[in-house]
Amino acid sequence: MSHNTFGHLFRVTTFGESHGVAIGCVVDGCPPRIPLKAEDIQTDLDRRKPGQSRFVTQRREPDQVKILSGTYVNEEGMELTTGTPIALMIENVDARSKDYSEIANKYRPGHADYTYDMKYGIRDPRGSGRASARETASRVAAGAVARKVIPDVKIRAALVQMGEIEIDRANWDWEEVSRNPFFCPDAQAAKKMEDYLDGIRKSGSSIGAVIEVIAENVPAGLGAPIYAKLDAELASAMMSINAVKGVEIGAGFASAKLTGEQNADEMRAGNNAPVFLSNHAGGVLGGISTGAPVVARFAVKPTSSILTPRDTVDRYGAETEVSTKGRHDPCVGIRAVPIGEAMMAIVLADQFLRHRGQVGMTSDWPFPKKK
Repeated sequence: MSHNTFGHLFRVTTFGESHGVAIGCVVDGCPPRIPLKAEDIQTDLDRRKPGQSRFVTQRREPDQVKILSGTYVNEEGMELTTGTPIALMIENVDARSKDYSEIANKYRPGHADYTYDMKYGIRDPRGSGRASARETASRVAAGAVARKVIPDVKIRAALVQMGEIEIDRANWDWEEVSRNPFFCPDAQAAKKMEDYLDGIRKSGSSIGAVIEVIAENVPAGLGAPIYAKLDAELASAMMSINAVKGVEIGAGFASAKLTGEQNADEMRAGNNAPVFLSNHAGGVLGGISTGAPVVARFAVKPTSSILTPRDTVDRYGAETEVSTKGRHDPCVGIRAVPIGEAMMAIVLADQFLRHRGQVGMTSDWPFPKKK
């Protein structure tokens, strides 16, 4: 299988299957002498791991990460990156073959079973192999490393819509994100989601969600016009997350409703940088960061692992029905929140290193007037 690597200077390769022995990643291009311990990575993984509430899969995976290479404990006892590839591994300890054995030769409508089989000629029953949400744990681990490269950038994400329930942005409270099982910034909306998802879960169905990722303190100048646009690479990274069906940057599709005057993010002079009075651009203009918060949203579809029988075919051409029993997320969008943060971190770290390699540090503003 090809194309398991993304990034340019900061490059991430993921490996492993949902129901295989282990999953993991290799991070290449991380600068040397950056403090990095397994505990630093574990913090992010613990936010994503399954089995933490009744609203996610009850598969019990501790997601305990091991650093296999790429760090060294110096004379002072500090574990630092060496500049060589960082290999991270997470063992699968609660994989059960019966989760998927009954549908091993059937295609779930809405899932990648059929396309995977057509491309590779293998109907991988291990949680659909690489098309499983479990692969994303490796991305979260890599994202924790990426955050170390850009320590001044603050990256946060939240679930802003579940099914038909949308948050009231007037109620947005970042502290609330860690208080409910949905990573939702609106306490009132979270309560509605609780009752709503209970009904979805008990019926054996599933529902989608929208995740918003915001990066603050991003320096101006990251990205390049045309073929290395920051927003294009962010869109590609978010779209690469399994189950994502749409991505927006800034105002996104809503920008089509705006007039030129409304869309223009007016600027005033600030201390060492312009101040933007609005942020319809989502922190990116011409593919280059403006210094305003970088904002991306992505839509996560409902999982196709549902109890209600759906018409399908098997790999031998017979018409049949399929329903999926076992342990599944009724809303895969919930655990996509830390995944979105990780992908934002990886893209920004890569763009930061490329920017530094080409032009050094960003120019000081304002520029001096020529005499």
